[in-house]
Amino acid sequence: MWILHRIISRLSKVSLRKLVVITILVIFACSFIMRSIEPETFPSYFDALWWTMTTIVTVGYGDFFPTSFGGRLFTMLFLYTIGIGAMGLIIGKIFESFSLYRKLKEEGKLKYSGTGHYILIGSSKEKLQNVLEEIFYAEKKAEVVIIDNAERCPLDHERVHFVSGDPADEAVLMRANILESKSVSIFSDESIELSEYADGKTLLIASRVEYISKRYHKSIYTIVEIMKENHISLFEYAKVDEFILAKESVSRLMAQAAIYPGSSRLFKKLLSNGDEENLYEITKKPHWKTYKQAASELFDLGATLISDGSHLDIAKRSEESIAAEAKLYVICDKDTYKKIKDS
Repeated sequence: MWILHRIISRLSKVSLRKLVVITILVIFACSFIMRSIEPETFPSYFDALWWTMTTIVTVGYGDFFPTSFGGRLFTMLFLYTIGIGAMGLIIGKIFESFSLYRKLKEEGKLKYSGTGHYILIGSSKEKLQNVLEEIFYAEKKAEVVIIDNAERCPLDHERVHFVSGDPADEAVLMRANILESKSVSIFSDESIELSEYADGKTLLIASRVEYISKRYHKSIYTIVEIMKENHISLFEYAKVDEFILAKESVSRLMAQAAIYPGSSRLFKKLLSNGDEENLYEITKKPHWKTYKQAASELFDLGATLISDGSHLDIAKRSEESIAAEAKLYVICDKDTYKKIKDS
């Protein structure tokens, strides 16, 4: 028993790959030996292999079994101990690997290997929930990676993945597979009271994203939340694609509602993820030459063209040619949007 204990102890320290190879060799060796000891009981090597496998995994169908003293002795001394022990170790190591994988995934230590995902950096749990609701409503199969300097993912969702670490660290961003992401959204750190410091941290992360973009010659679409409007020029220098003003946007909405009562309801409808009117981006159709032509056709379909991605004065520029790179935005319901996409 002491020797058996030493053997099992050493096998338990072997890697899963080596243990699988050893077990396969044991299975074939046992099958060959049993076929040699009892050729009448096991007419073919496959029959011996079948019996060895069902014995090792403790199924034991009883269709084959050793009848001679030598066969039974070999089975008791070798197959029941080494063979079944090795198989048990394999099953244990497989479960151990699954447990380790789950632990590392929950702690955000694994690299995300998917593509076309959304990366969210540094936001409160409540804000993340709202963002996720919007993303998953718009794209049913969207995948999201959250980067946070925390021990556990702030949200539990099957399509939400977590990467733990400093978001300004290149290695952490690369673990989120940033080069294959659809966009990177950087939220302002709400735990920092001073706007200057909060925007400074956001700028540091955005600069790291731009550095990675230049280093790997890969365009990374970046959206940032900014606390103060006069910091926008700094983010423009960092090549940030879009800016969302946090506190000042709310203040202006309050002012608009005070001056024009009821106007806030319009913004609420546009920001809602319901089935009513929403803001959608569409691609330019080849036969659309001017904004007037595009707006007229869209109006007949039930949509209102409001912007080319840079300006809101479409009505003033109705006779102008639509630039090839223009991003057209319309207001319509979801069914109309699908109709426009399919037309």
